Amino acid sequence: MTELSTSYLGLKLKNPLVASASPLSKKLDTAKKLEEAGISAIVMYSLFEEQIIHESLELDHFLSRGTDSFAEALTYLPDGGMYSVSPEKYLNQLAALKKAVNIPVIGSLNGVSKGGWTSYAKRIEEAGADALELNLYFLSTDPNLTAIDLENAQVELVAEVKSSIKIPLAVKLSPFVTSLPNFAKRIVDAGASGLVLFNRFYQPDFDLEELDIVHSLDLSTSADLRLPLRWISILYGKVNTDYALTSGIHTHTDVLKAMMAGAKVAMMASNLLHNGEKILPEMLNELSWWMESHEYTSIEQMQGSMSQKNVKEPAAFERANYMKVLSSWRDLP
Repeated sequence: MTELSTSYLGLKLKNPLVASASPLSKKLDTAKKLEEAGISAIVMYSLFEEQIIHESLELDHFLSRGTDSFAEALTYLPDGGMYSVSPEKYLNQLAALKKAVNIPVIGSLNGVSKGGWTSYAKRIEEAGADALELNLYFLSTDPNLTAIDLENAQVELVAEVKSSIKIPLAVKLSPFVTSLPNFAKRIVDAGASGLVLFNRFYQPDFDLEELDIVHSLDLSTSADLRLPLRWISILYGKVNTDYALTSGIHTHTDVLKAMMAGAKVAMMASNLLHNGEKILPEMLNELSWWMESHEYTSIEQMQGSMSQKNVKEPAAFERANYMKVLSSWRDLP
C-alpha cells in the first residue's frame, strides 16, 4: 500500500498537502471541510507587524508599506489605513481553529524589523499553534540600504523570534536575494527548522484613464511552480532543513515534482480558493495511483530524487539550462 505520510517541522502529516497562509483559515467551517477532504495541516493567515504596531501607534508608513505584496493582504487589509483584524482577534481565531480541527495548525507572523511586536510569536505559541511560519519580506527603495544590512536585519529577526518560542519555526523567503543559498544557510543557522519557498508578490498596475494605482489579485498557475522547484532542487542536500514548496501547486503532478525536488510538503491556496476543498480527494487519489503505477511505496522514497544533488545532469539547474532553453526556440517549426 502506498504511504503518503510525510514529516514537516517535526510534525507527522498524513500526506504532503498543506493549506498555505490565506483567507481559507478565517472560517472554522472552511477549515473543517479542508480537514475532512484530506488536507494534512493548515497555515493561518498572517498577522502583520503593521497590525501589531497599529495597536499603539498611528504610523502611516507602516500602515501603507507592503499591502500590495502579500496574498493575504489584498483580502483582509482594506485601503484607508484601518486593519480589520486585531492581534487579539487573530489569537482567538487561532485558538478556536486549533480546537476545531485535529490536524496541525501553523501560525503565521509577517514582518521584517526587530521590536516589541515579535513577542506575539510567544503568544501564538500559547494560543496553541503547533509551529510558526515567519514570513519575511521588505521592499527596499532606499539606494543607501545595502543587501548585507538588510540580510543581517532579517537573520537577527529570525534569531530573536526563535529565542522566544519552543515550537518549530519555518521562515518564508523571497526569491529576490543575491546569494540565496548563503542567505538560506544563515536563516537556518539562526534557528529556522524549515524554509518555505517562496513568497508570491502582487504588483500594482496603472489605470491610465483614472491615473491611479490599481490593486488586483491574480491567482497562481502551475507555471508558478518552476521558481521554487528549481531552488529547492538546488538547496536540497546543501542546506539541511525541511523545505515547503508554495505557489503553483494545482495538480497531483505538481505535488510529485515538489517532493522529487526535495520538499517535505506542498502548500496550496489559489486552487483551493478557486475550486474549494472538493479538489483534494481527487488529487490524493491521483497521487496514490501515480505512485503505485511507478512503483513508489512512499512519499519519503521520492523526496529529493530529482534534486541537483541526485540528477545525472546537475548543470541543468544552472546556466546550462538557460542556454538550452534559448537554443530550443530555434528548433521550433
